[in-house]
Amino acid sequence: MTATARVFFVGGVISYRALFNWINPGTYVTTMLGSPLCQILFFTYLGRYAGSQDDSFFIVGNAIQVAAMAGIYGMTMGIANERQYGTLQPLLATPANRLAIFTGRALPFIVNGLVVSAFGFAVAWLFLDFSVSEGSIPPLAVAVLITTCSCVALGMLIGSIGLRARDVFFGANLVYFLMLLVCGVNIANEDLPNWLGAIGRCMPLTHGIEAAREIANGTPLSDVSGLLATEAMIGLIYAAAAYCLFRVFEAEGRRRASLETF
Repeated sequence: MTATARVFFVGGVISYRALFNWINPGTYVTTMLGSPLCQILFFTYLGRYAGSQDDSFFIVGNAIQVAAMAGIYGMTMGIANERQYGTLQPLLATPANRLAIFTGRALPFIVNGLVVSAFGFAVAWLFLDFSVSEGSIPPLAVAVLITTCSCVALGMLIGSIGLRARDVFFGANLVYFLMLLVCGVNIANEDLPNWLGAIGRCMPLTHGIEAAREIANGTPLSDVSGLLATEAMIGLIYAAAAYCLFRVFEAEGRRRASLETF
């Protein structure tokens, strides 16, 4: 248990530092904080002009959606880059617990997503006069945490596909912007065509954003527990599918000696 915990926590942090050693403070601020800042301000002011929803609708939706940037792009790179950088074979040659290796990589991206989302809400409070009651902050944090974990699980699945695919980052871009469209970030899910709404309900974010909006309006956590449970279940399904693909591609790569081929 001690070795597994060490692989999970220490291994996850070390892999994050190794695969993202090109990130400096300037790059992080412009990429992970600058882009969410512009997105929240743009859609909120656009919503004011259109008059379709109040500010809270756009602020909550976008402040949670920006966490998907770390979850989708970061987690995809966190797994797929092992193959690209030539470190996949040494990693899989170790006898370490595969589940601990795989899930440990998610921890830094969950923390990163929470930081980005918290920054988004802080921006809304500072520039857009957004606020919630003190009693709503803890349940809102729970909703953000569950939704961020769900987005990271989807990133795991795309990253696992990257163990075989040549250009997985095209898929990451496609999924990220699809989530912006169909997950109720700026357009309510029920206002979408039925087939787009059905896609959105099968993806992360949709139920988490809906729960967070109700919490921001004063609804207690117990009343949105069903939405959050659905969000968590969607994340678990994606995470289980990702781990299965990871093990299948590992076994197939060993059999064909193709772990690092493109």
